[in-house]
Amino acid sequence: MNYTYILRCGDGSLYTGWTNDLEKRIRAHSEGRGGKYTRSRLPIKLAYYEEYETKEEAMRREWEIKQLTRAQKEELIERN
Repeated sequence: MNYTYILRCGDGSLYTGWTNDLEKRIRAHSEGRGGKYTRSRLPIKLAYYEEYETKEEAMRREWEIKQLTRAQKEELIERN
């Protein structure tokens, strides 16, 4: 399974990514190993995720979410 996810960072910002192991990726972000952006914005919290069969679908959805405004991302999170 592949996942597209949104994290809420310690500074209130939102981070969107994709992975094939959500639990491992969240743990890496939490430990400061997940990415340059989140490393300086700890702590992080998983705010939203979607599941996909293929890596390509998850990556496509990541791109789509990154094109949304912050308000649209917040709405997506709230609807779930």
